[in-house]
Amino acid sequence: MSKSKDWLATAGTDTKLCHIGYDPSDYHGFVNPPVVHASTVLFPNARAMETRSQPYTYGTRGTPTTDALCRAIDELEGSAGTILVPSGLAAITVPFLAFLSAGDHALIVDSVYSPCRHFCDTMLTRLGVEVEYYDPEIGADIERLIRPSTKLVHTEAPGSNTMEMQDICAISEAAHKHGCVVTIDNTWATPLYFKALDFGADVTIHAATKYPSGHSDILMGTVSANAKHWQVLKEANITLGICGAPDDSYQILRGLRTMGLRLEHHYKSALSVARWLEARDDVARVLHPALESFPGHAIWKRDFKGASGVFSFVLPAPSPDRIKPKAHAFLDALQIFGLGWSWGGYESLAVQVNLEDRKIRKGPTDGAVIRLQIGLENVEDIMADLDRGFAAAAAV
Repeated sequence: MSKSKDWLATAGTDTKLCHIGYDPSDYHGFVNPPVVHASTVLFPNARAMETRSQPYTYGTRGTPTTDALCRAIDELEGSAGTILVPSGLAAITVPFLAFLSAGDHALIVDSVYSPCRHFCDTMLTRLGVEVEYYDPEIGADIERLIRPSTKLVHTEAPGSNTMEMQDICAISEAAHKHGCVVTIDNTWATPLYFKALDFGADVTIHAATKYPSGHSDILMGTVSANAKHWQVLKEANITLGICGAPDDSYQILRGLRTMGLRLEHHYKSALSVARWLEARDDVARVLHPALESFPGHAIWKRDFKGASGVFSFVLPAPSPDRIKPKAHAFLDALQIFGLGWSWGGYESLAVQVNLEDRKIRKGPTDGAVIRLQIGLENVEDIMADLDRGFAAAAAV
């Protein structure tokens, strides 16, 4: 096998996923990288130690294992550099701390992942950053919210739980006119279905816990930046001393090898289930960007190459006091679907989402919002399980 990987530049997605990040010829031909555990790294002499004139200097600054994953993510993102952090939430908080200071103003999409909102409303506010939430469908009109003190615009496409689509191109163009950094939580689509840096984002964030892992057993986040913002992100990460572990990096890199195949299955199965739900009389509406009926479908079709396995639907209730009992009956009757907060693994999951923290874009009031993660099970079995839930809800 040739050590040159120039052919990867024109290779297909699944081929790239099989080969990026690590070259077997670098380590005796083994097809997977070694797991290098490290804290202390020795230097050959005092001068080398003083100048840090070797690739590795301390465990928090990377090992061959973590570097292999970072190189793979950079290949997928088209980024200048990637940092690894212990969770998806840390992947949000580290760039916020990197690019925001006391007195700054940050614009955060109102459909944001709720732990991100909690960080903004507590720690970020306590540090002197003014946080303002905006409608996810604002598009270019976000410019009217930008002040001289606005330094960061955070996006999430689609939005958590209710799946609102954002026009990342329009938002980025407006934000860049005023020198703002644009960050995006791109966990739902991954860079396979939405290459965020190509659409104007400066920093793209992923909970690698989800699809890169794929097996519900690893916590990790990745943050990738373009050339303009890479050094600031890198320095903040070093200053905070936050890093991804070699064992977890190895597992995420292994998960990447099959991510394309898994995502394709999630995409097809979830869309089939979404269309099936849309045809039911006991579903108020289905919140899935790939459905033609969804308000943000045109943006999804224009910018995205696919959809993942997560979407929501509204389970109707005749009155507000019946919303929770119907939702609980539906969820408790499920057998294949697990009741769990995460997603991106091989198994189907369901949860009633809480939208009470919304400030600008309020959630539906005519029923419970049920978020589904459609796993890798047979679609017929998934639909049969959901049928059990609907029967139980109807009896309440």
